[in-house]
Amino acid sequence: MKKNIIAMNASIMIGLGSILAAPSAYAESLSDLQQKKESIQEKRSGVESNISDTEKKIDNLHDKQLTAEEQIAAIEAKIAESTKKIDAKNAEITQTKKEIEALKEEIKVLKERIAKRNEVLKERARSFQETGGDVNYLEVLFGSSSFGDLIDRVGAVATIAEADRDILKQHELDKKDLEEKQTAVEKKLASLEVAKAELLEIQKQQKQQKQEKAALVKKLKQQTKKHEDEKMGLEEEKANLAAQETAIKSAINLEQNRLAELEAARKKAAAEAKKRAEQAAAQAASQAASQAAESKKQSSSSGASAKSSSSSPSPSSSQSSSNVSQVPAVSSGTFTRPSAGYVSSTMGERWNKQHAGIDIAASGTVPVVAAADGVVSRSYFSSTYGNVIFVTHSISGQQWTTVYAHLSSRQASTGSVVAKGQQIGIMGNTGHSYGQHLHFELHKGAWNYSKSNAVNPLNYIPN
Repeated sequence: MKKNIIAMNASIMIGLGSILAAPSAYAESLSDLQQKKESIQEKRSGVESNISDTEKKIDNLHDKQLTAEEQIAAIEAKIAESTKKIDAKNAEITQTKKEIEALKEEIKVLKERIAKRNEVLKERARSFQETGGDVNYLEVLFGSSSFGDLIDRVGAVATIAEADRDILKQHELDKKDLEEKQTAVEKKLASLEVAKAELLEIQKQQKQQKQEKAALVKKLKQQTKKHEDEKMGLEEEKANLAAQETAIKSAINLEQNRLAELEAARKKAAAEAKKRAEQAAAQAASQAASQAAESKKQSSSSGASAKSSSSSPSPSSSQSSSNVSQVPAVSSGTFTRPSAGYVSSTMGERWNKQHAGIDIAASGTVPVVAAADGVVSRSYFSSTYGNVIFVTHSISGQQWTTVYAHLSSRQASTGSVVAKGQQIGIMGNTGHSYGQHLHFELHKGAWNYSKSNAVNPLNYIPN
């Protein structure tokens, strides 16, 4: 009898020891949550730094774009100025060509005049050749009938000789003038053509510079758009990290409350164990009467336990009435299937982009449920995800994040605690979506813009 009582006391002390040791394990869980919170804060700090760097890049690109646009404006002004100069040269060329046409008419007249003079000179030459040249003048002089006639003849001869000299002189002047005019006009026209060609070459270079600057502006705009998209993604990542930090804080509060409840239960259990030990010691003092009472008490306790066990409701029976049409059964694994339907798109490369999750498609009103117990870190409308819910999970010391996108409606708000299999929304077609489906992502760790923590959900949820 004494041995049995000693064994009973030992069993009670072992149980009490396990109760006293339990909070340390839960404290480790709380420490993990604190570490995750600090990790998220560090990531937020890093993302904020990346946002700042991206903003500086965008500002730098804007400055370069503004400079390039100012240079384009300056080049356009130069092109306009060179166009005016080219127009002026064209006007001069047109005027010079008119002068050339007028000169051609003068040349025609001069040529006719020269031709007539040539005929007169040829006639004189023939006359000189036939009469011996100067003999004509002597015959004229000696053939005079009187002194007065001689004087008249001398004056006539002098006049003729002077006229011949004038004709020859004018003939030479006309020929020289014609040559000079032709040379001057041709030089002027050639100079104008050269100047025009130079202006056209300058304008060609200016237009080439404008095209290069326009291409640079286009490239800068593309780079700016890329960095602006990156900034938007980083800002969304920052918001998600802030939401996850809030969720972790909520989880820490829940864990602290749970630890407080466990501590209260531990104290209660310790008090009960101590009471039972005292009762066992008192029973050792009463021998036969105590043994009979103990035997009766054990018999009564066994009957009550059997009765209590038989009257407890079956968990399966309490859940059997909760089945809802198109709500998948909650699986026993870490994660359950988030909705009914078929997998229309798997994780991997799609449309030259990384598809970071799976698509589950179905028609009608299709409930979407939480894949595991967790805290809703974000519930909002995204330009890409549409109606989307992010849930943060802490499972066996590992943080997970699930994403439920393109919902037609959301039934879980930011900060709410959700249970595995609990409905959080309805499948839809919002955001960048083509047809009703659920886009489901699973991240081992926090969600980030590059989605580097994404894992294939098909490896974790039942098919």
